[in-house]
Amino acid sequence: MKFRVDRDAFADAVAWTARALPARPAVPVLAGMRLDLPGAESGLRLSGFDYEVSARAEVEVTGGEPGAVLVSGRLLAEIARNLPAEPVDVESDGTRVLVTCGSARFTLLTLPLEDYPTLPDMPRTAGSLAADAFATAVRQVSPAASRDDTLPMLTGVNVGFAGDSLTLAATDRYRIAVRELWWKPEQADLSASALVPARTLHDTARSLVSGSNVHIALSTAAAAGGTAPGEGMIGFENGGRRTTTRLIDSDFVGYESRFPAEFEAHAEIATAPLLEAVKRVALVADRNTPVRLSFSADEVVLEAGSGDDAQAAEAMDVQYQGEPMRISFSPSYLLDGLGGVQGETAHLNFTKPTKPVVISEAPAGEDTRPEFRYLVMPLRS
Repeated sequence: MKFRVDRDAFADAVAWTARALPARPAVPVLAGMRLDLPGAESGLRLSGFDYEVSARAEVEVTGGEPGAVLVSGRLLAEIARNLPAEPVDVESDGTRVLVTCGSARFTLLTLPLEDYPTLPDMPRTAGSLAADAFATAVRQVSPAASRDDTLPMLTGVNVGFAGDSLTLAATDRYRIAVRELWWKPEQADLSASALVPARTLHDTARSLVSGSNVHIALSTAAAAGGTAPGEGMIGFENGGRRTTTRLIDSDFVGYESRFPAEFEAHAEIATAPLLEAVKRVALVADRNTPVRLSFSADEVVLEAGSGDDAQAAEAMDVQYQGEPMRISFSPSYLLDGLGGVQGETAHLNFTKPTKPVVISEAPAGEDTRPEFRYLVMPLRS
Protein backbone atom coordinates (compact mmCIF):
# COMPACT_ATOMS: atom_id res chain seq x y z
CA MET A 1 0.00 0.00 0.00
CA LYS A 2 1.25 3.46 -0.87
CA PHE A 3 -0.38 6.89 -1.05
CA ARG A 4 0.00 10.64 -0.52
CA VAL A 5 -2.59 12.61 1.47
CA ASP A 6 -3.23 16.15 2.70
CA ARG A 7 -1.85 16.51 6.21
CA ASP A 8 -4.88 18.26 7.79
CA ALA A 9 -7.45 15.95 6.20
CA PHE A 10 -5.43 12.89 7.26
CA ALA A 11 -4.91 14.08 10.85
CA ASP A 12 -8.60 14.96 11.21
CA ALA A 13 -9.79 11.59 9.90
CA VAL A 14 -7.32 9.64 12.05
CA ALA A 15 -8.28 11.59 15.19
CA TRP A 16 -11.98 11.04 14.56
CA THR A 17 -11.56 7.30 13.99
CA ALA A 18 -9.28 6.91 17.02
CA ARG A 19 -12.04 8.17 19.32
CA ALA A 20 -13.88 4.89 18.79
CA LEU A 21 -10.91 2.76 19.89
CA PRO A 22 -11.30 1.05 23.29
CA ALA A 23 -9.20 2.40 26.16
CA ARG A 24 -8.63 -1.16 27.44
CA PRO A 25 -8.95 -3.51 24.46
CA ALA A 26 -9.95 -7.10 25.22
CA VAL A 27 -7.41 -8.32 22.65
CA PRO A 28 -4.40 -6.36 21.28
CA VAL A 29 -5.67 -6.11 17.68
CA LEU A 30 -8.69 -4.05 18.84
CA ALA A 31 -6.27 -1.21 19.63
CA GLY A 32 -5.45 -1.12 15.95
CA MET A 33 -6.72 1.17 13.22
CA ARG A 34 -7.21 -0.36 9.81
CA LEU A 35 -6.02 1.62 6.77
CA ASP A 36 -7.56 0.27 3.60
CA LEU A 37 -7.01 1.53 0.04
CA PRO A 38 -9.27 -0.64 -2.18
CA GLY A 39 -8.06 0.82 -5.48
CA ALA A 40 -5.89 3.50 -6.99
CA GLU A 41 -8.92 5.68 -7.80
CA SER A 42 -10.71 5.26 -4.45
CA GLY A 43 -10.27 7.05 -1.16
CA LEU A 44 -8.43 5.79 1.90
CA ARG A 45 -10.69 4.14 4.49
CA LEU A 46 -9.75 4.34 8.14
CA SER A 47 -11.69 2.17 10.58
CA GLY A 48 -11.83 1.07 14.20
CA PHE A 49 -14.02 -1.53 15.92
CA ASP A 50 -14.37 -3.02 19.42
CA TYR A 51 -17.35 -5.35 18.75
CA GLU A 52 -19.72 -2.70 20.17
CA VAL A 53 -18.91 0.53 18.31
CA SER A 54 -17.45 0.86 14.82
CA ALA A 55 -16.16 3.99 13.11
CA ARG A 56 -15.09 4.51 9.51
CA ALA A 57 -13.85 7.63 7.75
CA GLU A 58 -12.76 8.25 4.18
CA VAL A 59 -10.19 10.71 2.92
CA GLU A 60 -9.02 11.47 -0.62
CA VAL A 61 -5.47 10.44 -1.56
CA THR A 62 -3.22 10.68 -4.62
CA GLY A 63 -0.67 8.32 -6.15
CA GLY A 64 -2.29 5.34 -4.53
CA GLU A 65 -1.27 1.67 -4.62
CA PRO A 66 -3.98 -0.63 -3.18
CA GLY A 67 -3.45 -2.46 0.07
CA ALA A 68 -4.46 -2.70 3.72
CA VAL A 69 -2.56 -2.51 7.01
CA LEU A 70 -3.36 -2.48 10.73
CA VAL A 71 -1.37 -0.18 13.03
CA SER A 72 -1.69 1.17 16.57
CA GLY A 73 -4.55 3.66 16.32
CA ARG A 74 -3.66 5.94 19.21
CA LEU A 75 0.00 6.11 18.20
CA LEU A 76 -0.96 6.99 14.62
CA ALA A 77 -3.32 9.68 15.94
CA GLU A 78 -0.53 11.23 18.04
CA ILE A 79 1.86 11.17 15.10
CA ALA A 80 -0.67 12.64 12.65
CA ARG A 81 -1.59 15.42 15.08
CA ASN A 82 2.04 16.53 15.38
CA LEU A 83 3.14 16.30 11.75
CA PRO A 84 4.43 19.47 10.04
CA ALA A 85 2.28 21.31 7.50
CA GLU A 86 3.38 19.23 4.51
CA PRO A 87 1.81 16.47 2.40
CA VAL A 88 1.96 13.06 4.09
CA ASP A 89 3.37 9.97 2.34
CA VAL A 90 2.44 6.54 3.71
CA GLU A 91 3.98 3.29 2.46
CA SER A 92 3.81 -0.26 3.78
CA ASP A 93 6.87 -2.50 3.69
CA GLY A 94 6.30 -5.98 5.03
CA THR A 95 5.61 -5.71 8.77
CA ARG A 96 6.32 -1.97 8.88
CA VAL A 97 4.57 1.20 7.76
CA LEU A 98 6.61 4.28 6.87
CA VAL A 99 5.04 7.71 7.45
CA THR A 100 6.93 10.64 5.91
CA CYS A 101 5.98 14.31 6.17
CA GLY A 102 8.52 16.95 5.24
CA SER A 103 11.68 16.10 7.18
CA ALA A 104 9.77 13.99 9.74
CA ARG A 105 9.91 10.24 9.32
CA PHE A 106 8.16 7.56 11.41
CA THR A 107 8.22 3.77 11.21
CA LEU A 108 5.28 1.88 12.73
CA LEU A 109 4.99 -1.87 13.31
CA THR A 110 1.90 -3.52 11.88
CA LEU A 111 -0.57 -5.69 13.79
CA PRO A 112 -1.87 -9.00 12.36
CA LEU A 113 -4.57 -7.92 9.91
CA GLU A 114 -5.98 -11.45 9.65
CA ASP A 115 -6.97 -11.35 13.35
CA TYR A 116 -8.90 -8.09 13.04
CA PRO A 117 -12.73 -8.46 13.11
CA THR A 118 -14.85 -7.52 10.11
CA LEU A 119 -16.75 -4.27 10.58
CA PRO A 120 -20.54 -4.65 10.65
CA ASP A 121 -22.47 -3.51 7.61
CA MET A 122 -24.31 -0.23 7.87
CA PRO A 123 -28.00 -0.91 8.65
CA ARG A 124 -30.72 0.29 6.32
CA THR A 125 -31.21 4.07 6.32
CA ALA A 126 -34.34 5.03 8.26
CA GLY A 127 -34.27 8.77 7.59
CA SER A 128 -32.30 11.99 7.92
CA LEU A 129 -32.34 15.41 9.55
CA ALA A 130 -30.21 18.52 9.90
CA ALA A 131 -26.96 17.71 11.68
CA ASP A 132 -27.09 20.94 13.71
CA ALA A 133 -30.59 20.19 15.04
CA PHE A 134 -29.65 16.63 15.96
CA ALA A 135 -26.43 17.71 17.68
CA THR A 136 -28.35 20.30 19.72
CA ALA A 137 -30.96 17.72 20.76
CA VAL A 138 -28.28 15.27 21.90
CA ARG A 139 -26.49 18.01 23.84
CA GLN A 140 -29.75 18.93 25.60
CA VAL A 141 -30.66 15.38 26.60
CA SER A 142 -27.46 13.38 27.14
CA PRO A 143 -26.40 15.03 30.46
CA ALA A 144 -29.43 13.42 32.13
CA ALA A 145 -28.21 9.89 31.34
CA SER A 146 -26.70 7.96 34.23
CA ARG A 147 -22.98 7.18 34.41
CA ASP A 148 -23.57 4.19 36.68
CA ASP A 149 -22.99 1.04 34.61
CA THR A 150 -24.78 -1.15 37.17
CA LEU A 151 -28.05 -0.08 35.52
CA PRO A 152 -27.27 -0.16 31.77
CA MET A 153 -30.79 0.99 30.82
CA LEU A 154 -30.18 4.37 32.45
CA THR A 155 -26.86 4.92 30.65
CA GLY A 156 -28.60 5.30 27.30
CA VAL A 157 -30.57 7.87 25.36
CA ASN A 158 -33.86 6.50 24.09
CA VAL A 159 -34.45 7.57 20.48
CA GLY A 160 -38.11 7.21 19.56
CA PHE A 161 -39.24 7.20 15.92
CA ALA A 162 -42.88 7.99 15.16
CA GLY A 163 -43.54 9.10 11.59
CA ASP A 164 -41.85 12.45 11.03
CA SER A 165 -41.28 12.98 14.76
CA LEU A 166 -38.06 12.08 16.57
CA THR A 167 -37.95 12.06 20.40
CA LEU A 168 -34.80 11.80 22.51
CA ALA A 169 -35.11 11.02 26.23
CA ALA A 170 -32.70 10.21 29.06
CA THR A 171 -32.95 9.79 32.83
CA ASP A 172 -30.82 8.86 35.83
CA ARG A 173 -33.89 8.51 38.12
CA TYR A 174 -33.46 12.01 39.61
CA ARG A 175 -34.17 13.93 36.40
CA ILE A 176 -35.61 13.36 32.95
CA ALA A 177 -34.65 15.28 29.80
CA VAL A 178 -36.84 15.05 26.68
CA ARG A 179 -36.40 16.73 23.28
CA GLU A 180 -38.80 16.42 20.37
CA LEU A 181 -37.86 17.43 16.81
CA TRP A 182 -38.85 16.85 13.20
CA TRP A 183 -36.99 14.63 10.77
CA LYS A 184 -37.51 13.09 7.32
CA PRO A 185 -38.18 9.33 7.53
CA GLU A 186 -37.79 6.91 4.63
CA GLN A 187 -41.08 5.28 5.70
CA ALA A 188 -43.92 7.61 6.70
CA ASP A 189 -45.37 5.03 9.11
CA LEU A 190 -42.10 4.16 10.88
CA SER A 191 -42.63 3.42 14.57
CA ALA A 192 -39.65 2.17 16.57
CA SER A 193 -37.33 2.99 19.45
CA ALA A 194 -33.62 2.52 20.01
CA LEU A 195 -31.79 2.73 23.34
CA VAL A 196 -28.40 4.14 22.34
CA PRO A 197 -25.38 4.36 24.68
CA ALA A 198 -25.28 8.02 25.71
CA ARG A 199 -21.51 8.34 25.51
CA THR A 200 -21.39 7.04 21.95
CA LEU A 201 -24.30 9.24 20.89
CA HIS A 202 -22.68 12.30 22.46
CA ASP A 203 -19.34 11.69 20.72
CA THR A 204 -21.09 11.10 17.40
CA ALA A 205 -23.19 14.28 17.63
CA ARG A 206 -20.20 16.38 18.65
CA SER A 207 -18.32 15.48 15.47
CA LEU A 208 -21.13 16.14 12.97
CA VAL A 209 -20.40 18.59 10.14
CA SER A 210 -22.34 21.82 10.65
CA GLY A 211 -24.73 22.76 7.84
CA SER A 212 -25.08 19.19 6.57
CA ASN A 213 -27.52 16.32 7.12
CA VAL A 214 -27.04 13.23 9.26
CA HIS A 215 -28.49 9.94 8.04
CA ILE A 216 -29.76 7.56 10.72
CA ALA A 217 -29.86 3.83 9.99
CA LEU A 218 -31.67 1.14 11.99
CA SER A 219 -31.18 -2.62 11.89
CA THR A 220 -34.16 -4.76 10.92
CA ALA A 221 -34.69 -5.93 14.52
CA ALA A 222 -34.84 -2.39 15.89
CA ALA A 223 -36.97 -1.01 13.06
CA ALA A 224 -39.46 -3.84 13.53
CA GLY A 225 -40.39 -2.45 16.92
CA GLY A 226 -37.63 -3.76 19.13
CA THR A 227 -38.71 -7.41 19.28
CA ALA A 228 -35.08 -8.39 19.80
CA PRO A 229 -33.37 -5.33 21.27
CA GLY A 230 -30.13 -7.18 21.94
CA GLU A 231 -29.72 -7.75 18.22
CA GLY A 232 -30.45 -4.13 17.38
CA MET A 233 -27.96 -1.72 15.86
CA ILE A 234 -28.09 1.95 14.93
CA GLY A 235 -25.84 3.82 12.53
CA PHE A 236 -25.07 7.46 11.80
CA GLU A 237 -23.54 8.72 8.55
CA ASN A 238 -22.37 12.28 7.93
CA GLY A 239 -19.68 13.94 5.84
CA GLY A 240 -18.08 10.72 4.61
CA ARG A 241 -17.93 9.25 8.11
CA ARG A 242 -20.07 6.57 9.66
CA THR A 243 -20.54 5.17 13.15
CA THR A 244 -22.46 2.09 14.20
CA THR A 245 -23.22 0.91 17.73
CA ARG A 246 -25.11 -1.94 19.30
CA LEU A 247 -28.22 -0.94 21.19
CA ILE A 248 -28.63 -1.47 24.93
CA ASP A 249 -30.55 -4.69 25.54
CA SER A 250 -33.34 -3.25 27.68
CA ASP A 251 -36.66 -1.45 27.52
CA PHE A 252 -36.61 2.23 28.49
CA VAL A 253 -38.68 3.51 31.39
CA GLY A 254 -42.14 4.94 30.79
CA TYR A 255 -41.21 8.55 31.45
CA GLU A 256 -44.15 10.56 30.10
CA SER A 257 -46.38 9.82 33.11
CA ARG A 258 -43.72 11.30 35.42
CA PHE A 259 -44.37 14.81 34.09
CA PRO A 260 -47.10 16.59 36.12
CA ALA A 261 -50.32 17.36 34.26
CA GLU A 262 -51.01 20.55 36.26
CA PHE A 263 -48.90 23.10 38.11
CA GLU A 264 -49.53 25.41 41.06
CA ALA A 265 -46.88 28.02 40.22
CA HIS A 266 -45.01 29.27 37.18
CA ALA A 267 -41.89 31.41 36.70
CA GLU A 268 -40.39 33.07 33.63
CA ILE A 269 -36.82 34.29 33.90
CA ALA A 270 -33.99 35.32 31.56
CA THR A 271 -32.02 32.15 30.80
CA ALA A 272 -28.46 33.44 30.43
CA PRO A 273 -28.47 35.71 33.54
CA LEU A 274 -29.96 32.89 35.63
CA LEU A 275 -27.30 30.47 34.43
CA GLU A 276 -24.55 32.88 35.39
CA ALA A 277 -26.15 33.61 38.77
CA VAL A 278 -26.42 29.89 39.61
CA LYS A 279 -22.76 29.39 38.67
CA ARG A 280 -21.69 32.27 40.94
CA VAL A 281 -23.76 31.23 43.94
CA ALA A 282 -22.73 27.58 43.54
CA LEU A 283 -19.07 28.54 44.05
CA VAL A 284 -19.58 28.23 47.82
CA ALA A 285 -21.64 25.02 47.57
CA ASP A 286 -20.00 21.70 48.33
CA ARG A 287 -20.72 18.68 46.14
CA ASN A 288 -23.80 17.68 48.13
CA THR A 289 -24.90 21.19 49.12
CA PRO A 290 -27.99 22.58 47.35
CA VAL A 291 -28.62 25.96 45.79
CA ARG A 292 -31.81 27.46 47.26
CA LEU A 293 -34.22 29.56 45.19
CA SER A 294 -36.88 31.69 46.91
CA PHE A 295 -39.58 32.94 44.53
CA SER A 296 -41.93 35.87 45.14
CA ALA A 297 -44.07 37.98 42.79
CA ASP A 298 -41.25 39.82 41.02
CA GLU A 299 -38.01 38.49 42.49
CA VAL A 300 -36.08 35.28 43.01
CA VAL A 301 -33.27 35.08 45.57
CA LEU A 302 -30.55 32.49 45.04
CA GLU A 303 -28.59 31.30 48.09
CA ALA A 304 -25.98 28.69 48.97
CA GLY A 305 -24.03 27.86 52.10
CA SER A 306 -25.11 28.28 55.71
CA GLY A 307 -23.91 28.54 59.30
CA ASP A 308 -20.13 28.70 59.63
CA ASP A 309 -19.59 27.80 55.95
CA ALA A 310 -18.99 30.23 53.10
CA GLN A 311 -22.22 31.79 51.91
CA ALA A 312 -23.50 33.49 48.77
CA ALA A 313 -26.74 35.20 47.75
CA GLU A 314 -27.99 36.99 44.63
CA ALA A 315 -31.38 38.43 43.64
CA MET A 316 -32.89 38.58 40.15
CA ASP A 317 -36.05 39.88 38.53
CA VAL A 318 -38.63 37.25 37.65
CA GLN A 319 -42.20 36.96 36.42
CA TYR A 320 -43.82 34.63 38.96
CA GLN A 321 -47.37 33.43 39.37
CA GLY A 322 -48.40 31.48 42.46
CA GLU A 323 -47.81 31.42 46.20
CA PRO A 324 -44.25 32.31 47.35
CA MET A 325 -42.06 29.22 47.18
CA ARG A 326 -38.63 28.19 48.44
CA ILE A 327 -37.04 25.23 46.65
CA SER A 328 -33.57 23.65 46.52
CA PHE A 329 -31.64 21.93 43.73
CA SER A 330 -28.37 20.20 43.06
CA PRO A 331 -26.34 22.97 41.32
CA SER A 332 -25.12 20.67 38.54
CA TYR A 333 -28.61 19.29 37.86
CA LEU A 334 -30.06 22.79 37.71
CA LEU A 335 -27.31 24.00 35.38
CA ASP A 336 -27.81 21.02 33.03
CA GLY A 337 -31.51 21.83 32.75
CA LEU A 338 -31.03 25.55 32.17
CA GLY A 339 -28.20 24.82 29.73
CA GLY A 340 -30.64 22.88 27.57
CA VAL A 341 -32.99 25.84 27.15
CA GLN A 342 -32.40 27.42 23.72
CA GLY A 343 -34.61 30.48 24.10
CA GLU A 344 -33.89 33.73 25.93
CA THR A 345 -36.50 32.92 28.58
CA ALA A 346 -36.61 29.82 30.77
CA HIS A 347 -39.96 28.56 32.04
CA LEU A 348 -40.06 26.87 35.46
CA ASN A 349 -43.23 25.06 36.47
CA PHE A 350 -43.84 24.02 40.10
CA THR A 351 -46.29 21.89 42.07
CA LYS A 352 -44.83 21.74 45.62
CA PRO A 353 -41.34 22.42 47.05
CA THR A 354 -40.82 18.67 47.48
CA LYS A 355 -42.20 17.63 44.08
CA PRO A 356 -40.51 17.60 40.63
CA VAL A 357 -40.01 20.87 38.76
CA VAL A 358 -40.23 21.10 34.97
CA ILE A 359 -37.82 23.46 33.17
CA SER A 360 -38.63 24.19 29.53
CA GLU A 361 -38.55 26.63 26.67
CA ALA A 362 -41.58 28.63 25.63
CA PRO A 363 -44.06 26.39 23.76
CA ALA A 364 -44.74 27.23 20.11
CA GLY A 365 -48.47 27.64 20.82
CA GLU A 366 -51.05 27.45 23.57
CA ASP A 367 -51.97 23.83 22.88
CA THR A 368 -48.47 22.54 22.11
CA ARG A 369 -45.75 21.15 24.34
CA PRO A 370 -42.30 22.74 24.48
CA GLU A 371 -39.74 20.99 22.29
CA PHE A 372 -37.41 20.61 25.29
CA ARG A 373 -38.56 19.56 28.76
CA TYR A 374 -36.39 18.84 31.78
CA LEU A 375 -37.91 17.37 34.95
CA VAL A 376 -35.71 17.53 38.05
CA MET A 377 -36.28 16.42 41.64
CA PRO A 378 -35.61 19.11 44.27
CA LEU A 379 -33.39 18.48 47.30
CA ARG A 380 -34.29 18.88 50.94
CA SER A 381 -32.84 22.13 52.26
